[in-house]
Amino acid sequence: MSFPIVVWILTALAAVAIVLTRLRLRGEAAAGRFSISSRVPLTHFVSGVVALVLWLGVLVAPEDSFIGGPFVGILAIAFWWVTAICGLLILARWLPSRGRHAPEAAGDSWSDGPGLSLLAHLGMVVGVLVFTYAYLSAAV
Repeated sequence: MSFPIVVWILTALAAVAIVLTRLRLRGEAAAGRFSISSRVPLTHFVSGVVALVLWLGVLVAPEDSFIGGPFVGILAIAFWWVTAICGLLILARWLPSRGRHAPEAAGDSWSDGPGLSLLAHLGMVVGVLVFTYAYLSAAV
């Protein structure tokens, strides 16, 4: 399997992670031990959509066009990093807590624990590392 195919697959998986995170956290009673600001999932979604649109432009546009140029590529990578960092902040709602008054983890209909969030957001960080390497090494 060639490197550009891996980038396309990771792009599709990143899109799925962005949308599913938005769907999973749109209500007030999201799963986890702690509540997080509603701005973090919103920033995750908006920056993810912007990153996805810019990144798709970089992948399909000719290199000599504005969309395929270096400014748009660097901007796309920057938005990918914002998305990944927000994803890690979203994972913080699952951090263990100790003590007599520590809240119990709340579940939802998606899963019983943080497994799905861990898979999506740690996978997003790995994907963004691959995107950064692919862009900087001119593999895409």
